[in-house]
Amino acid sequence: MDQQWTVTPVEVGQRLDKFLAAQGRAGSRSRASDAVARGRVFVNGVEAAVDGGARLVRDGDVVRLWIDRPGSASRAPRPPARGGLSIVHEDGDLVVVDKPPGLLTVPLDGDSDAPSVLETLHDRYRSHRGRTPLVVHRIDRDTSGLVVFALHPAARADLVAQFARRTPERIYLALVHGHPSPSAGIWHDRLSWDDEACLQRAARDDDPEAKDAESEYRLITTFTDASLIEVRLQTGRQGQIRVQAQLRGHALVGDRRYRPRADERARELTFPRQALHAQRLAFDHPTDQRRVEVMAPTPDDLRDLIDLLRRRARQAGGR
Repeated sequence: MDQQWTVTPVEVGQRLDKFLAAQGRAGSRSRASDAVARGRVFVNGVEAAVDGGARLVRDGDVVRLWIDRPGSASRAPRPPARGGLSIVHEDGDLVVVDKPPGLLTVPLDGDSDAPSVLETLHDRYRSHRGRTPLVVHRIDRDTSGLVVFALHPAARADLVAQFARRTPERIYLALVHGHPSPSAGIWHDRLSWDDEACLQRAARDDDPEAKDAESEYRLITTFTDASLIEVRLQTGRQGQIRVQAQLRGHALVGDRRYRPRADERARELTFPRQALHAQRLAFDHPTDQRRVEVMAPTPDDLRDLIDLLRRRARQAGGR
């Protein structure tokens, strides 16, 4: 599929992703954003930038959507360009970032060219003496939402100790396949990290390498074949929500790592990343112990998917 359209006077000033989301084009904001991220969108013959979905189209612009561009199907969505991070809290001791999906929290070994939040913060504070961003915790590359960094060693030591004591409040939104039952409860598992496969696995109670993983979940709303849930982390194992949901038959929508290969639901409901968003974070400030509470709005791609599922559910109910 290779189509193109010329921007008309009545469409001037629209965001590129909104222009593409129209029926007869990409059909939704999430598909439009994914096309931009995978290098399938061109404006006046030039490939759109990673963050090009936000650009405003002009009269006469020729927008090309090349869905079957060779190699684009297997290409991972490209992370946003460095800079332009969304800062939700900042002071002399710490900074909290609303990380977009596709951007690493910290650089990966052997992939130093991939942008990360940590590198971008280093650039931001390069001219600020005494301020060096230091990692406190991480979220997965394709998970969106809140991440906190300390700006000096003493602040980092205090914050890391809080996370070790499990006192910060960490709440996520997750869109999962199926309908969890009961509608609220606690997930408790013993997990063991598989270095070869780079993922968590359920472990036996007597496994000396196993660690406890505990989450509280609450059903927010259900759709025809999926549910939006809120998950409150009690522990913070890597990939914890993803594996715990999958172990109960409710893998996250879009998750390619933690889902059964034979799960047909993943073919019917697609998303370019795991539908997981770190929405709320609360902790004690490392200097004066006042409570810091921050929220990250639901990102556009996840909000668009939720809206789509609501429409489908209404249509199914009206039949």
